Amino acid sequence: MTWLTTPSHHRWLEAESARLLTFGRASRISRGGFGGLDAAGQLPEGAEAELWITCRMTHCYSLATLMGHPGSAALVDHGIDALRGRLRDHDHGGWFAAVGEDGPTNDAKQAYAHAFVVLAASSAVAAKRPDAAELLDDALAVIEERFWDDDAGMTLEDFSRDWSESEDYRGLNSTMHMVEAFLAAADATGNRVWLDRALRIVERVMDRFAPSHDWRLPEHFDADWTPLLSYNEDDPKHPFRPFGATIGHGFEWARLTVQLSLSLQQRGLVAPEWMLQAARSLYDASARDGWNVDGERGFVYTVNWEGEPVVRERMHWVSAEAIAAAAVLWRATKLPLFAENYQDWWDFAGDHHLDFEGGSWWHELDPQLQVAGTVWPGKVDLYHALQATLIPRLPVTPSLAASLAASNLD
Repeated sequence: MTWLTTPSHHRWLEAESARLLTFGRASRISRGGFGGLDAAGQLPEGAEAELWITCRMTHCYSLATLMGHPGSAALVDHGIDALRGRLRDHDHGGWFAAVGEDGPTNDAKQAYAHAFVVLAASSAVAAKRPDAAELLDDALAVIEERFWDDDAGMTLEDFSRDWSESEDYRGLNSTMHMVEAFLAAADATGNRVWLDRALRIVERVMDRFAPSHDWRLPEHFDADWTPLLSYNEDDPKHPFRPFGATIGHGFEWARLTVQLSLSLQQRGLVAPEWMLQAARSLYDASARDGWNVDGERGFVYTVNWEGEPVVRERMHWVSAEAIAAAAVLWRATKLPLFAENYQDWWDFAGDHHLDFEGGSWWHELDPQLQVAGTVWPGKVDLYHALQATLIPRLPVTPSLAASLAASNLD
């Protein structure tokens, strides 16, 4: 018996999805877009509409619409309106990173957030929401023109508002979410080019970067894609660019590699033989370095290049991504280890991350497993937690929204 095949566990996951989606409704900003919630589930006074949060919540409520949650479609439309309106830079193209009551408060063009525009639009297309297809076309055009580096087979990082200045930095956080977005875009558009580009990225990351560093994946690079192994050593708790290897990203890359492999195969395309083994190797290293390694339960946030913990806080998103990766690897291999990991990691999340009284999940615990907020205060969004309740109930591919649209939910 494994929870992954148990109807009662699937019913629990369904209830947890609904609990999360009820909590997240408060993130709607009346002026347009969505903001990050505090620990009590409230929008702080004067909350800005942040691009990445608006996109993630639009994605989540697209999934909710496809699951039949009443009232969710209006939240999707609210997100689309903000992405076509107040968050859009109508003068220079692309999207502002954040807007307040009086206009942009951060006018950078961030690769990370633009990846989520593609994901949100792709999910809204699957949910058949008005203007979603036009938004997706617009987002993919921006990715094509501004962020895709065909020579490197990778994506660029952040730009100034008018695109005249670009960072010399390259990062695997934004690149990873581009892979996720490309998988969703391939399902939404039927265009193979997005799978081809996802494969080019994954080949470089999973067949070169990861094995050459003992499966502790470098996150930070210069403009020539040379690893910067000491990057942010003096700011190890950075929420988006922490020093060292990030345990949760190891699990995400493993999951996305399996999903890409099966997406290629289902379309009759060639998936390199190394993909599944590389996913397993990165998964194993992330579990080895991250889980129960410092005398307390749970996953540390980051480790150094010898595998020693650096930031020992337990982030909810790391647990969520470990759960999702275990579910996908189990579906792909049926090996008992992944089912056992899945159960152990849900047990930990249920004991420590899930806030059954206040709602949603505690986003951060300190090394003694008490609620903290040094890296991620509050309960910002639903994305990681909601996907952890859905991925175990769906086939490995297609992407979540496309799978729900195809009536694949158990």
